[in-house]
Amino acid sequence: MTSSTVEAAEPEVAARIDALADGLQAQGWLSSSRVRATLHAAPRHLFAPRRGWCAPDGPGSRRTIDRDTDAAGWWEAVYSDASIVTQAADGAADPAAGKDEATSSLSSPGAVVAFLELLDALPGERVLEIGTGTGWTAALLTALGAEVTTVEIDPALASGARERLARAGVEAAVITGEGADGAPERAPFDGVHATCAVNHVPYAWVEQTRPGGRIVAPWVPEFGDGHKLLLTATGDGRAIGPLSGTANYMLLRAHRTRLRLPDDLGGATETGTRLDPRRVVSDSYGADAAIAGMLPDVQGGSRTRGGAFELRLADVAATSWALVRRTSGPEHHVLQAGPRRLWDEVAHAYLRWVSWGRPARSRFGVTADQQGQVLWLDTPTNIITPEPPRPCREPSQG
Repeated sequence: MTSSTVEAAEPEVAARIDALADGLQAQGWLSSSRVRATLHAAPRHLFAPRRGWCAPDGPGSRRTIDRDTDAAGWWEAVYSDASIVTQAADGAADPAAGKDEATSSLSSPGAVVAFLELLDALPGERVLEIGTGTGWTAALLTALGAEVTTVEIDPALASGARERLARAGVEAAVITGEGADGAPERAPFDGVHATCAVNHVPYAWVEQTRPGGRIVAPWVPEFGDGHKLLLTATGDGRAIGPLSGTANYMLLRAHRTRLRLPDDLGGATETGTRLDPRRVVSDSYGADAAIAGMLPDVQGGSRTRGGAFELRLADVAATSWALVRRTSGPEHHVLQAGPRRLWDEVAHAYLRWVSWGRPARSRFGVTADQQGQVLWLDTPTNIITPEPPRPCREPSQG
């Protein structure tokens, strides 16, 4: 496939791609001329659904797009920095309705090019992609000169991607299977590129990466927002690297969890706290990274109900939960139940981060090995470990 072939079919495509690339460059997502060239070599419209749900990453309304009924709106959406939902409820709902949980999408160009630049695949390298989706990222990686193996768990999505890649003249091996397992029969790889989020790095990816090879993935822990991971395989069973910015993607199906509190909140222990729960979730990406590293099995979610901010917490094992409701008084209201006191743990983790001088996200990194995953601060030898909460000293009265 060549850009001239595409331009003959749709004269405005090259101009649309350049306008999109200029916008991505202005926003700081795109800096590599190699990656910019791939946007022409693998035009996004060849991998877009005829009908879907457009969700802009920036300004703009979320809406249904349909090439058959509104071609102009469809083209505008395809060449904007917006994700396009291609599957909802694992195929059980209409993705274009925008009502059910999105389970696959054509990712927004800004997010895609940022990860491509992070991976920095070289011509001739063997790259394992996790989460084929529509096939667009596999086509972009191929345009960079990589030999691509891409794994998709959903048979229907895998089949559709094979068809699109074939029509576009892209040679990539599409495997239907569990992404967490990688593709051991085609290993080793020079790089792993995940287009779906993980709450921990599967060790199979580390095992299947050559020494010096890179693993890029969206890390979306149980607590807080998502982060870009850039790990490098060390050759001794580990992969080590920093957090490199924000990334919020749909989770790998094997890593899905759901935050649940009981309908009946009776029987909980009632206490108070002077720590504003809003600070814990909105203070800094450094704070939520630190909390996620110290408490990897604690889920957190916030909402406003009845005009008051609430922080909801639960552990993955479903043994304990907490609800913190902000009030106008000197203390905020805390409910906690189960063998753990989750608010006490989260508050202690947050204040530990404060005591370190509020380090930013860029100072944190991850080491993944056969035992799991740990977070570190500044250097891989400075591993962050959980620490039991200590009583909080309240300010003196009077």
